[in-house]
Amino acid sequence: MDYLKVPTIFWDYTTPQVLTMEYVPGIKINRIQAIDQLGIDRQRLGRYAVESYLEQILSHGFFHADPHPGNIAVDDVNGGRLIFYDFGMMGSISRNIREGLLETFYGVYEKDPDKVLQAMIQMGVLVPTGDMTAVRRTAQFFLNSFEERLVAQRKEREMATTELGFKKPLTKEERIEKKKQRLAAIGEDLLAIAADQPFRFPATFTFVVRAFSVLDGIGKGLDPRFDITEIAKPYALELLRFREAGVEVIVKDLRKRWDRQSSAFYNLFRQADRVEKLAEIIQRLEQGDLKLRVRTLESERAFKRVAAVQKTIGSAVAAGSLINLATILYLNSIRMPATVAYIFFAFFGFQVLFGILKVKKFDQQERLITGTA
Repeated sequence: MDYLKVPTIFWDYTTPQVLTMEYVPGIKINRIQAIDQLGIDRQRLGRYAVESYLEQILSHGFFHADPHPGNIAVDDVNGGRLIFYDFGMMGSISRNIREGLLETFYGVYEKDPDKVLQAMIQMGVLVPTGDMTAVRRTAQFFLNSFEERLVAQRKEREMATTELGFKKPLTKEERIEKKKQRLAAIGEDLLAIAADQPFRFPATFTFVVRAFSVLDGIGKGLDPRFDITEIAKPYALELLRFREAGVEVIVKDLRKRWDRQSSAFYNLFRQADRVEKLAEIIQRLEQGDLKLRVRTLESERAFKRVAAVQKTIGSAVAAGSLINLATILYLNSIRMPATVAYIFFAFFGFQVLFGILKVKKFDQQERLITGTA
């Protein structure tokens, strides 16, 4: 990569405790004025930073895990070059997770939520639960939102209102309105996911997310219109072209076709057994041996709110009784029991306060889900 410089390691002077590297002077990437004086294109630097990390993570599975401005510098070689320092914190991604990331990307490209979820299961990010409907609907919603965003960006470029790789930031009101629309569309699914907790993020992902968060901050410092997803698109398209031209893809496609044909042939001879099984299930339902459980998220939320209100009312009754008792005891100079009663009153008083806050939280959550907030 002509736009990237990694200092040479002097192995003769390097030990397990000391890493000796070439001295490469440069300007910190957050010194905007000094970069402008060199005449370097700041937008291009932001693009280089993102592309270098995509290459590290997806192609090599080994990446610099601490890309803060103190560890990234710039010089004017080749019209502007990034210099990475301090390799004391490196992250690695196993082949399994790397393949899963690529499959997730392909699933997003093909707008296939099942492929995305399967890739996440392969990476260990998603643990299959009994009911994956909410997770699948949420994945489908975000895939549709992603597609809408790409269409909007394409229109912006056609109207020449923005430059490639950069977008105009949304106003505060627009961000709030988008959040309301999102919660109104998938609020119930998100609550179901929160209850089941099917996601498990590997420790490595923490470094990946941190790295791209820092890069996003660096990019916005270089140019406020920086958009990390738009900049990654050419790299993503190159991956897709490579995949579509590979022999492995053809073999996979043939294998899928063969599996579908085999499954269809197998099912042809299983229809009679399945009809008999279906009839047996219907009979058991009619006899009451089987019971169907229907999950109504609205009712679950309502019951939780009622339980919180009941607990708050109970605590309020107890607190009122205790304050009256404590006051009577205190006026009659029975100090020790009065003090104990005051302590219990304080406990139940805090329970009332927490209960009120909990009920308000339920109400706010309901308004967000229904889009009436």
